[in-house]
Amino acid sequence: MADSNELEIVMKHYHQGLHELVNGNCDSLKPIWSGDKDVTLGNPFGPFVRGRENVISTMERATAHYKDGEVIAFESVAKQVTPDLAYVVEVERYKAKVGGGQDLVPVSLRVTTIFRPEDGSWKILHRHADPITTAQTAESVIGT
Repeated sequence: MADSNELEIVMKHYHQGLHELVNGNCDSLKPIWSGDKDVTLGNPFGPFVRGRENVISTMERATAHYKDGEVIAFESVAKQVTPDLAYVVEVERYKAKVGGGQDLVPVSLRVTTIFRPEDGSWKILHRHADPITTAQTAESVIGT
């Protein structure tokens, strides 16, 4: 049975993996993701995807946008753990070279990650990350 203490261990690996991601390598994150077909990912570079293969390939494409990164902070907003499901809401802050740029730039993402126990360990079922970390105008939600 996966519990709150085990989630903390997985979160440490997850955060270490995100440090590697902003340096162009997401391999250590792959084992933390669920292997089931209902796994989903929404990242700042594209629409939501479903299924482990799609999640991994989308994560690899996103990783290719980052290099020479550094994690600045993980700011906890909320966390809830039950025997069957857990979620963590954070603001992730990095510095990295993004999209082929040569300068380190700040990156801030609001992130919701949902975990569930699989084979006695917490696995990521869903991750949604976007760059909206400050108040936005009502007009900002209008699609173009």
